[in-house]
Amino acid sequence: MRAMRIALIGFAAGIAVPGFAATSKQAAAANAFETVRKVLQHPRCQNCHIPGDAPLQFDDGRVHGQGVVRGPRGDGPPGLPCSTCHGETNPPASYGANVPPGAHNWALPPPETKMVFIGLSPAALCAVIKDPKQTNGRDLPAMLAHVTDDKLVRWGWDPGVGRAPVSVPHADFVAAFKTWMDAGAPCPTSSPTSP
Repeated sequence: MRAMRIALIGFAAGIAVPGFAATSKQAAAANAFETVRKVLQHPRCQNCHIPGDAPLQFDDGRVHGQGVVRGPRGDGPPGLPCSTCHGETNPPASYGANVPPGAHNWALPPPETKMVFIGLSPAALCAVIKDPKQTNGRDLPAMLAHVTDDKLVRWGWDPGVGRAPVSVPHADFVAAFKTWMDAGAPCPTSSPTSP
């Protein structure tokens, strides 16, 4: 039994364990989820998927300037919506680095479903994205559609001048999410990778 547990932890970490062969579907699911985790815990995603109410910004995840907060719907407090500074698209590159970026429906998740990604172990992150109570009612097929088509999600791959885009190509991320989901969306049982 202990050897089987070691093997499963090894598979989740992507480590081959002598004497145990994971099914190709299990191994593919473990690798796919690691890709999903890498994307969701990139600064472009986790800066808005926060446990508190002040969004983070820049690649180093510093607290957003100007005293910005989530607000009652996630789009800023009354009188200072996110759209005050964030437009529907990124400003032209000629504006320079670190100007407020833009994408359709710029906002944080609403306060009742914060969908926190920052600081979570792989197992905890997996539990969050599988729980419709934490994803604004989205089940896994709806989450797949969200990460595939939502313009604010897609902004992470085109964040404007001065910001690192998500390091995994969007098509690879979507394919990994689908592979993981089609394998039953298994969650890691340990934390082999730090966020």
